[in-house]
Amino acid sequence: MSLHEIVKTYDVRGLVGSQLTPEIVTALAAGFVDEVGAAGQDVVVGHDMRDSSPEFAEAFALGAQARGANVISIGLCSTDESYFASGSLNAPAAMFTASHNPATYNGIKFSRAGARGISLDTGLAAIRDRAEAYLKNGLDYVDTAGSFREEHVLAGYASYLRELVDLSEVRPLKVVVDAANGMAGMTVPAVLGNAADLGALPLNIIPIYFELDGSFPNHEANPLDPKNLVDLQAAVIKHDADLGLAFDGDADRCFVIDEKGQPVTPSAIAAIVARREIARVRKLDPAARVTVLHNLITSRIVEEVIEADGATAVRTKVGHSLIKDKMAETNAIFGGEHSAHYYFRDFWGADNGMLAAMHVLAEFGAQGKPLSEFAREYNPYFLSGEINSTVTDAAAAKARVLEAFANRAEVEEFDGITLTGPEGHDWWWFNVRSSNTEPLLRLNVEARNEATMLRLRDEILELIRG
Repeated sequence: MSLHEIVKTYDVRGLVGSQLTPEIVTALAAGFVDEVGAAGQDVVVGHDMRDSSPEFAEAFALGAQARGANVISIGLCSTDESYFASGSLNAPAAMFTASHNPATYNGIKFSRAGARGISLDTGLAAIRDRAEAYLKNGLDYVDTAGSFREEHVLAGYASYLRELVDLSEVRPLKVVVDAANGMAGMTVPAVLGNAADLGALPLNIIPIYFELDGSFPNHEANPLDPKNLVDLQAAVIKHDADLGLAFDGDADRCFVIDEKGQPVTPSAIAAIVARREIARVRKLDPAARVTVLHNLITSRIVEEVIEADGATAVRTKVGHSLIKDKMAETNAIFGGEHSAHYYFRDFWGADNGMLAAMHVLAEFGAQGKPLSEFAREYNPYFLSGEINSTVTDAAAAKARVLEAFANRAEVEEFDGITLTGPEGHDWWWFNVRSSNTEPLLRLNVEARNEATMLRLRDEILELIRG
């Protein structure tokens, strides 16, 4: 099998058994060590709670040691916990997870030392090609194999996040957390509770589905899909909670639900966190040049908040490895995506859903309004959300859209096509871009008023779907 099927733009992901096997993982490990020059150096390996993950982590360690790397196994962990290990130990890392994908999938998220991302253009293609050569010709063992040791990093991870965001003085909050049987079932008690022997916080955590279970018996660990938020929404209302938090399977993304059971958009969360990070840096150095990233799909409010608070807003393409690269290039203090990935300079430029949730708890808990009212100023416009359409000819579908809007919008070809209407009381924009992994076109629409957004959404979907 060609590894082109499973090596995606930002990570490795495939069906367990048919596309991803221990033999393939061992070859990928060898290719990874070669590509990042880790022979004789430490490499971190961690994994989520999927049934196949421990076996894959073991197979990876064998391939890495065969090429001379010293493996540090951190065992069961969240993806952002693996970034913490990569950053704090300044070592390359491999995390076994398929994030929000169903139980039949698994995958690998690679990092260079210091939690720096690896995409297809910055090393992942080379890892793939090296692995294919090893699969064809056999593994080439170095004279002195690398060592193996285990380290536990959860307590250090929790302590570090507590240092970044102080929640000790927030008003008492009742918080329902849906871990979706994923890794948040382990990290939330450590960071927001006392499982890591840290001081108690004024948070009453009500857990849902905290049992680690890679078969996801209750619902998919994908909070982007509204059906997976239903249980959390009901629990927030049942318990009269102040808010709810929903994590994906590897716990690197977090979604927020208000006291009425309604989602707070990831764009609103990005704006809230951006405001806090800008204020923190300005307090340390009022003259500092501050840059904040946001991808092109986030609401206009994100850019408006960044600029209103005196920072420079930089728009990026979608994709975590791409944004990590841009974080390093621009020295940005924070970056936000519409998909609820949030990136922090203080976290080695990597994304961390738990850290974003802590910022929201800190900002919201420092005032007295309910979350629905507090978040309203960060959600003044109307967004369609990301709508996917299966298409056989993406280029033809985009051409139909461009033709229909030829005299109605400015066109920008940046991560798909973005069309913007005239500025004024009825402004709007939309973006159409191809999926990196599936035969899909993704549509996002935003407008100042709801009627315009709905009209555009329906018109564009008709054009896309032919």
